[in-house]
Amino acid sequence: MVNADLATQPIENMLFWFILAAAAVCLFSRFPYLIQDVKYIVKNLRIRRKVMEYIETNYTILDRFMEQAKKQPHKPLVLFKDETFTYQDADRLSNQAARVLLQSGLLKQGDTVTLFVANEPVFVWLWLALFKLGCSAALLNSNIRSKSLLHCFKCSGAQVLLVAPDLQSAVEEVLPELLEQQVTVYFLGNPVTCAGVHSFTDKMSNMSSEPLSRELRSDLNMQSPAVYVYTSGTTGLPKAAVLTHTKLWAMAMILRSCGVIADDVLYISLPLYHTSGFVGFAGAIDLGITVALKSKFSSSQFWDDCRKYNVTVIQYIGEIMRFVCNTPKKPNDRNHKVRLAIGNGIRANVWKDFLNRFGNVQILELYGATEGNFVLMNYCGKIGAVGRDNFLYRWRYPFALIKYDVDLGEPVRNSSGLCIQVPKGEPGLLVSEITARAPFLGYARNLQQTEKKKLHDVVKKGDVYFNTGDLMLIDKDDFIYFQDRIGDTFRWKGENVSTNEVADVITQADCITEATVYGVEVPGNEGRVGMAAVALKDGYTFDSVGIFKHLESFLPPYARPRFIRIQGSLDVTGTFKLVKSRLVKEGFDPSSITEPLYFMDDKEKKYVPLTMEIIHGVTSGNIKI
Repeated sequence: MVNADLATQPIENMLFWFILAAAAVCLFSRFPYLIQDVKYIVKNLRIRRKVMEYIETNYTILDRFMEQAKKQPHKPLVLFKDETFTYQDADRLSNQAARVLLQSGLLKQGDTVTLFVANEPVFVWLWLALFKLGCSAALLNSNIRSKSLLHCFKCSGAQVLLVAPDLQSAVEEVLPELLEQQVTVYFLGNPVTCAGVHSFTDKMSNMSSEPLSRELRSDLNMQSPAVYVYTSGTTGLPKAAVLTHTKLWAMAMILRSCGVIADDVLYISLPLYHTSGFVGFAGAIDLGITVALKSKFSSSQFWDDCRKYNVTVIQYIGEIMRFVCNTPKKPNDRNHKVRLAIGNGIRANVWKDFLNRFGNVQILELYGATEGNFVLMNYCGKIGAVGRDNFLYRWRYPFALIKYDVDLGEPVRNSSGLCIQVPKGEPGLLVSEITARAPFLGYARNLQQTEKKKLHDVVKKGDVYFNTGDLMLIDKDDFIYFQDRIGDTFRWKGENVSTNEVADVITQADCITEATVYGVEVPGNEGRVGMAAVALKDGYTFDSVGIFKHLESFLPPYARPRFIRIQGSLDVTGTFKLVKSRLVKEGFDPSSITEPLYFMDDKEKKYVPLTMEIIHGVTSGNIKI
């Protein structure tokens, strides 16, 4: 009897493993991304736990930097042009900068200082100096001028402004207003010849580089504002989003969650005044890595820089990747050490082109907003997606896609007053619940705009959600795709038109390198008709027949732009977001627009030059559109 049991045991073991294997096959056939989902949430939990430890011990990015400077003083922190600055250099230079501000007697803990500085090493010394003094930094966009400059400075609540040499003329234009408000202005360049302005660099060189007392920041805590980062202002004046030291840590950890390691070299060509660039630098300090800093993005110098500095990780905005792909092909396109690209906004066709041309680079597409309260990551590498609807992640950070009425400009609600969630495969407005784990900090000194970003009674009575302003779609495999900004969707002929979708199609035409699409009002017609501003490729002319055929082949009639405006280049913000507000305002009036305008003529099957005769025909209704 014992022998019989022993004889059947191997069969039972085989049966057990067979059943286990079959169960695993069934499980992974139904949930093919389960392992990746679990790995992502486990990594997210570990990072969250680390951030919580930092909160409990009041451990800031500055504390991390000072540890790194002590641990690896001679390791390069910043590579800039032909200069190298070590962690020790950064520590000493920031000590000197802090002493200039300290001895002025103008600052106390909790104050804010505005930085009007582009991408250069002094930017780093200055914000580290402010942290050492227990102050926060307001990062002004180096492209703003006049009214917008004054507005952004006022938003910060600061009384001190630090200005880079190449931006002095912009400040001189508004200097009387600043001095009238008793603002102290420091020019970083030498010498200072402008009345009412203080010098900085010469004072800094005479200061001690010895460590500063921790007492100077003794009142600083993790909920203190660390940085004010301004929205791009594509549809109005910028708003100052608040980043506390807690949120700065959470965002800095993105590099760690993406798999960046201590031996990597990070290339930052994005503006440091913007979240992506600044947080990339903070994440580099967390990991103790080297940053190759570019003063301004250059598509022609991109890969040469990567080779020069032995770059292994790059940060991108979608347009950067497209610009790089549009450069002339070279035999050494794959001769580089870049293994990882981290960013957001890359289009699917550009994604494919980039990989085909430049080799096996892992692209980690992210989704998030400076003021937002959660982040999505396409950790599976699904081309075109911005993330996954991971049920574990959604449990920790609840979000929803809800129906949105484009005409009314508000969510659709049911009879109970709650929002209606869209099914898979249908675009919806992305909203994320505001909780203690995922707070929304709002905008500095702008309660009205802060409240406008909140939606109440979304899933249940009493809840509050952050309105991202973005339309998303979740497919049958739970991948999330960006569709459009709310303001970039218009309604024509009873249909919602996605400006991003139309722009994607237009840029596939042979003669066009860039396009931005928007809706314009036409008297006597409801909704907005499509219009596109385009830039032509070098050496190309506008192919009026070819463009018509191309759009006719790929777009439904209601989505085809009736008007096209030819421009030398398209207006963009410092982070390459297309600016549409001026274009929408100017419309299609040939009397006020000097650039070539075209009208889609269905009878001629081509785009024809727009004349006042055509304008009168359209506005009178004699020409149907």
